[in-house]
Amino acid sequence: MASWNSIPLEITYEVLGWAAFISWSISFYPQVILNFRRKSVVGLNFDFVVLNLTKHSSYLIYNATLYFSSAVQKQYFEKYGLGQMIPVAANDVAFSIHAVLLTAITLYQIAIYERGNQKVSKISIGIVAAVWLGAAVCVFLALPSHSWLWLISIFNSIQVFMTVIKYIPQAVMNFLRKSTDGFSIGNILLDFSGGVANYAQMAVQSIDQGSWVNFYGNIGKTLLSLISIFFDLLFMGQHYVLYRGKRAVITPKIISKESAEPLVKSSDDPVSENV
Repeated sequence: MASWNSIPLEITYEVLGWAAFISWSISFYPQVILNFRRKSVVGLNFDFVVLNLTKHSSYLIYNATLYFSSAVQKQYFEKYGLGQMIPVAANDVAFSIHAVLLTAITLYQIAIYERGNQKVSKISIGIVAAVWLGAAVCVFLALPSHSWLWLISIFNSIQVFMTVIKYIPQAVMNFLRKSTDGFSIGNILLDFSGGVANYAQMAVQSIDQGSWVNFYGNIGKTLLSLISIFFDLLFMGQHYVLYRGKRAVITPKIISKESAEPLVKSSDDPVSENV
């Protein structure tokens, strides 16, 4: 197993790693807090949350297995060379655990708070079901030959695929509503910071080792940063440029006295709709 050649670069790597972990971890809270304050999840796309839970669950399986399993690490070294370093750090595992928990909490909020006429689409349900069914098949295929590295690479591919598609429903919803009302921009700003720090962390390790296998040896982490940064920029453009200051217009519907709370609060409400 390779060691660091430069102490300053090693320290920089650790600092960037934990900076990404803190930014990404905190990024889950603005949306949770916004939902709690409004007692509503109107404006937050449910497909985004469901797909996100599958994404982080599969990423947790990949990170935890590669970080803790000596058998998987042995297969990694056999494939990429003994001189390489494991491309998963402790902060990656910590982040994944935290992400699964916070995404589950957000899903729980969807179940208990005002959600208007929003619901999870059948397309997303179908995608999630197909993904986990495919993963189960891969587990049985890997058992006879103990192809653990191949198996966790499947989960890594799943998280990359989910990262690619999970943002699309929210971006489309913002476009159709011509508003980001109910969708926390704080989440996006912190996610963007984490993505930049994560990418910089990988670059620092590659510079120290004089090898870029860190990028293609962990293609999931590489694509994760690039895709996340792209969509974060898109959401920032929607919030600060395209739909700046605009609130969604909801078609009135007949509601009972018990549910007289509006789905989207009026512009006179002192509570900010975007944390």
